[in-house]
Amino acid sequence: MSAEKEDYLVLEKQLCFSLYSASHRLVRSYRQLLEPLDLTYPQYLAMLVLWQQSELNVKELGEKLHLDSGTLTPLLKRLENKGLVSRTRSQLDERVVHIHLTEQGKALKNQASHIPVAIFQQSGLPLAQLLELKQSCDLLFQQLDTL
Repeated sequence: MSAEKEDYLVLEKQLCFSLYSASHRLVRSYRQLLEPLDLTYPQYLAMLVLWQQSELNVKELGEKLHLDSGTLTPLLKRLENKGLVSRTRSQLDERVVHIHLTEQGKALKNQASHIPVAIFQQSGLPLAQLLELKQSCDLLFQQLDTL
């Protein structure tokens, strides 16, 4: 292997490591903010979708979160046990499970409204730079999804 190729095999030069490290630190910041709401980060992501669309099925939620039903089912079960969502099987097709926000789940939105601003402030980055970073990550996701 040439010296030029070996230079790429350095941890600090790996995009995946930078994304992993930043993601890990970001999720840890969210965890501190979500603890008083008794939500995990994945539960928060599910609630974000449900606050936008208060009723959808597991498949639709999985598509939005890029998660399969095997991952979503235990997450939704915990949200249901907390009284934030209810799950019902479709009468037309029992394989389809509908998710509905409860009144308690809807009320939690107000308690979580400070979180995006707090994360923005913790980042210390200008809004334009954060929006550019998000667009770059979304594009990378799309490009890798086509492989």
